[in-house]
Amino acid sequence: MAAAHLRMDALGFIFAPSPRRVELFVAREIIGHLPESVLKVGVFVNEDLAEVARIADYCGLDMIQLHGQETPEYCLKVALPVIKAIRVKDSESLKEMEKYPFASILLDAWSAEQAGGTGKTFHWEMAVEARKKMNIILSGGLNPGNVRQAVRILRPFGVDVCSGVERSAGKKDLFKMADFVKEVKKTDEST
Repeated sequence: MAAAHLRMDALGFIFAPSPRRVELFVAREIIGHLPESVLKVGVFVNEDLAEVARIADYCGLDMIQLHGQETPEYCLKVALPVIKAIRVKDSESLKEMEKYPFASILLDAWSAEQAGGTGKTFHWEMAVEARKKMNIILSGGLNPGNVRQAVRILRPFGVDVCSGVERSAGKKDLFKMADFVKEVKKTDEST
């Protein structure tokens, strides 16, 4: 509710194995109290398609964010709009974007250990050319101290933050959230 009060456009609910994973009944309860204007995004990693559909329906999700090795064919079978995460290791990684012209693309930092939520950044300059081809959502290690620089470099359609506004894994910090939003708005106002 605090995030909605800060006028964030979307809120993610993680249903993949993670310290941030939310129980279905908790997600459903939270989503039931959110304003209609806030997009409710379910985050999944290599989940069975039928399970994604069941969770989306039960919780009242608006979009699905896929952070695993989901194929274009898999993504096309998802009944809701899809955000496909591409983990950026090097400039070659960005070619993956071309396989998903029907999806929103989220660029995140590559990690051998985790599908996301690492708190690490990637070299944003690598994605400048890719950004010219399509709108992207930028993720990976963003926090109140670096989000303005990231937005200036890439001019993304949106930014996605998780660990950068936490006091511990899975526990958001209201002050960090407010600072993050303030920094994004400052950048928006200066462009």
